[in-house]
Amino acid sequence: MSILIEPLLTEKTARLMEAGHYAFKVAKDANKIQIRAAIEERYPDVEVKEVRTMVVRGKRRRQFTRKGVVQGRTGGYKKAVVTLRSGEIDLYEAV
Repeated sequence: MSILIEPLLTEKTARLMEAGHYAFKVAKDANKIQIRAAIEERYPDVEVKEVRTMVVRGKRRRQFTRKGVVQGRTGGYKKAVVTLRSGEIDLYEAV
């Protein structure tokens, strides 16, 4: 099972990257210790100072079609914001 699913690249996380904070979408059952180990294993030249996690709930979506209203939800996920003590991560090299 992979702990790190993908980096989150938004306008807000781009501002956070300038201060040394990086956001990742992680596995729902991963804890902070596992996330720290996965970051330091994937990016060997960085040292993690702090990991903050939050569970992002899925949003309700509604689509109006000819046959009526179709309702559903988007998938939720767990987000981790990682603060680095040393090093830097270039998330745009793989995009």
